[in-house]
Amino acid sequence: MAEPCEAPPRILFACTLNAVRSPMAAAILHQLAGPRLAVTSAGVRRGHADPFVMAVMDEIGIDVTAHQPRIFAELERQTFSTIITLSPEAQHHAVELTRIMKAEVEYWPTFDPSMIPPAAGRAVLIKAYRKLRDDLAYKIKGRFEIAGGPPV
Repeated sequence: MAEPCEAPPRILFACTLNAVRSPMAAAILHQLAGPRLAVTSAGVRRGHADPFVMAVMDEIGIDVTAHQPRIFAELERQTFSTIITLSPEAQHHAVELTRIMKAEVEYWPTFDPSMIPPAAGRAVLIKAYRKLRDDLAYKIKGRFEIAGGPPV
């Protein structure tokens, strides 16, 4: 008799607006782990899709154009084995979730390149978004013990 299939671990990446950091992290982990992990992202407040995120993720072959920012409240009935927060505000919300859900919460302080003023110029902004992408990929590969993946 076949063993019942165990559901893959559910991972949530969370940040403030679910527009830059958490969708990048979720897309990278999804690309690297495939169906071994169920990965999603959310924010404390709803942001707007960021064209710089789309551009730098496209550079490594990950399409995030369909990403629609969502908030914690939209995940009300979902449970997660691990919540990785990328901003202090998201960390606070994740800790509150552990009152009703058994989940491991990790805080990865992460710079938000969308805070750089547009007057800094496109080249400066793209460089900051690439650094975020590459830093997240490096941290994700180490945390989830994944070799290879997107060329970052």
